[in-house]
Amino acid sequence: MKKSQKSSNHPPFLPTCREEMNARGWKELDVLIISGDAYIDHPAFGSALLGRLLENSGFRVGILAQPDWKKSEDFRTMGRPRLFAAISSGAMDSMVNHYTAAKKIRHNDAYTPGGIAGKRPNRAVIAYAAAIKGTFKGLPTIIGGIEASLRRLAHYDYWSDKVRRSILIDSKADLLIYGMAETALLEITRRLDAGEPLDNLREIRGTAFAANICPKDTIKLPSFEQVSESTEAYNQAFKLASEQENPFSAKALVQPHGNRNLIINLPALPLSEAELDQIYDLPFVRQPHPSYNEKIPAFEQIRYSITSHRGCFGGCAFCAITHHQGKTVQSRSEKSILREIDKLSFQNDFHGTISDVGGPTANMYGLGCGNPKAEMICQRSSCIYPDMQKS
Repeated sequence: MKKSQKSSNHPPFLPTCREEMNARGWKELDVLIISGDAYIDHPAFGSALLGRLLENSGFRVGILAQPDWKKSEDFRTMGRPRLFAAISSGAMDSMVNHYTAAKKIRHNDAYTPGGIAGKRPNRAVIAYAAAIKGTFKGLPTIIGGIEASLRRLAHYDYWSDKVRRSILIDSKADLLIYGMAETALLEITRRLDAGEPLDNLREIRGTAFAANICPKDTIKLPSFEQVSESTEAYNQAFKLASEQENPFSAKALVQPHGNRNLIINLPALPLSEAELDQIYDLPFVRQPHPSYNEKIPAFEQIRYSITSHRGCFGGCAFCAITHHQGKTVQSRSEKSILREIDKLSFQNDFHGTISDVGGPTANMYGLGCGNPKAEMICQRSSCIYPDMQKS
């Protein structure tokens, strides 16, 4: 492939401390992103991707990576953000990150420099939210990422062997973003920046909130109390929720938790090819933050990989991709993928091999439903099981 004549100069990392804010001439952040992972400025990592997306829209964003949840001074590193704090456990659920299936403590963490374990708390979203609320009174807190997304409803928790409440209720966060967060996070940021009160942001797709109201035209799930006591009620709640994951025909969900209602808004609409291209065309350093002195195992694995698409229509029982990214496969254009490969070719440590394109659903790139009308109303969790969906 012929190399382009573009400059290999990369943008500065997003700020991680006051000194880096000062270097940009910033006195305060608009949004503080808190993550249980080390900061790697690469599109495979959600905090970096969302941070760059907000930066591209004109917002001042800082990354607080793996703060000590027991020290409020860690959360004051860059001061109180103007709009809100966005909280994620990182690329993994923190309990999966910490324990094996046999409930033995893991002795390493692939998302930490040197692979060192213990740099994030158990139930990281809840711990970080509590720390932020204790440090910055009244600051809006928005939770997201894989841990928040998959624990948005009352759910069975393997580690405690019981049904837990929605993580939104337990964390006392103001909003939860589930699934891929780009459109919801950008809308929330823009509307708060425009002066809208947080309580007005109650209809945004891909979000959830708790309230005393019960909106009309919703599907009511068995309550937290019911699913805690009855496996039949739990199965019914899961089935009802799974049937409302099609963004083109879904209804909002309501699940009572005591005297409050958990309200799950409609899923986010799939991104178009142009929208996905725009996101992955954003400038990334594609390296860990220079403050780290040791290698980060997760980065070493994906440093030369390319995300070509998202979503999965397999619906496998052992996998959560469909529940987090959606069933609709959303693909980048070939030109966008080639542009990213071209950028890779300028890196001094790149030796010409792309390690992966597409990840576990690579063979789904560019595929879609052959029957658009049926796709609008389909409630199947899988297009290939128990039989191949016919167009």
